[in-house]
Amino acid sequence: MNPSNKRNVTLIIIVAALGYFVDIYDLILFSVVRIKSLQDLGVADADMLSVGATIINSQMFGMLIGGILWGVLGDKKGRLSVLFGSIIVYSLANIANGFVSSVTAYTIIRFIAGVGLAGELGAGITLVTESMGKENRGYGTMIVAGVGLFGAVAAALIGGHYTWQTSYFIGGGMGLLLLFLRVGLAESGLFKDVKETSIQRGNILMLFNNAGRFKKYLCCILIGLPLWFVVGVLITFSPEFGKALNATGILNAGKGIMYCYIGIAVGDVVAGFLCQMLRSRKKVMLIFLLLTAVAIVVYLNAKGLSPETFIWLSLFLGFASGYWATFVTIASEQFGTNLRATVTTTVPNFVRGSVVAVTLSFQFLKGEYGILQGAMIVGFVCLLIALLALSQLKETFHKDLDYVEV
Repeated sequence: MNPSNKRNVTLIIIVAALGYFVDIYDLILFSVVRIKSLQDLGVADADMLSVGATIINSQMFGMLIGGILWGVLGDKKGRLSVLFGSIIVYSLANIANGFVSSVTAYTIIRFIAGVGLAGELGAGITLVTESMGKENRGYGTMIVAGVGLFGAVAAALIGGHYTWQTSYFIGGGMGLLLLFLRVGLAESGLFKDVKETSIQRGNILMLFNNAGRFKKYLCCILIGLPLWFVVGVLITFSPEFGKALNATGILNAGKGIMYCYIGIAVGDVVAGFLCQMLRSRKKVMLIFLLLTAVAIVVYLNAKGLSPETFIWLSLFLGFASGYWATFVTIASEQFGTNLRATVTTTVPNFVRGSVVAVTLSFQFLKGEYGILQGAMIVGFVCLLIALLALSQLKETFHKDLDYVEV
């Protein structure tokens, strides 16, 4: 690799990692400042849960819409334009959030933020995988995810020390500062080559009009289910799990989320190194899915745990499910250049959106079997689905990405 290419790859990794850092910061910040911000907006304590759920659902819906929008644009207009376009949208939305004076405005702006948040990771991972050699690209995606997930830690720390308005301003400011790094950043060479041809790019219908492609696409989504079960159910509802487990104190979901994300970040780094050592992404995914099963069993049987033990369990749960970078890389490597950005951007957002179905299933089974048994059932169904989906995907570690879907 000549010096100019090496510099461009390094800059791509830095921008993608920092962009994902701000992305996760923004994604988590509402959960951190929810109570403070809604109290300031005059929401009654009795309505806090329902109003908060409405706002977070608005953000998630925005991410589903944005995943499709940015994914298609990434294949039609370029990965670089989407990377910075998404950063601009969620950064400006963050700043606007600091000025809201009503729940309605808050809800609308979180939807806009969700649209912006949907594009950064997919565009960044696509750029990294297409710009690096097949033997080393796992290191690049590992760095992006490892650095990015610490945005959750930053959100917890900043949200706990500053006003909610200032916390949003800081997030928006960090995003806008990233735009200065655009100078000198080059577009993916693989995309530029395909752009010069008449090959269809970003046609999302191509994912559904071919049985083999659709099956592969669906499997890419399903292997990510357990991670969002861990975050969206086990950690989010940790105060309720604490009561069922006769915990010695109240379990703090905010701290749980922060330490879970620290664990995920560490797990992502370890998973990335394991991929390089074993020369396989599927083997590493299998190891982490089995480790997640162990972590779920340990957590749901931790009778009489203390808040301190809960922190360690949150770290363990996060580490065990720390295969986010590997999962997104697998999705990116499964498809040709003319659909790669569409897949890499929509897959993680559809997985995030799946938390709605997972949570509803948990709520139903909780009423039928109790909170612990209900969680165990949902968790292992998610794991079985993920393992089956993984078995249907081909190994992509050594795959050359210079090809297209026809």
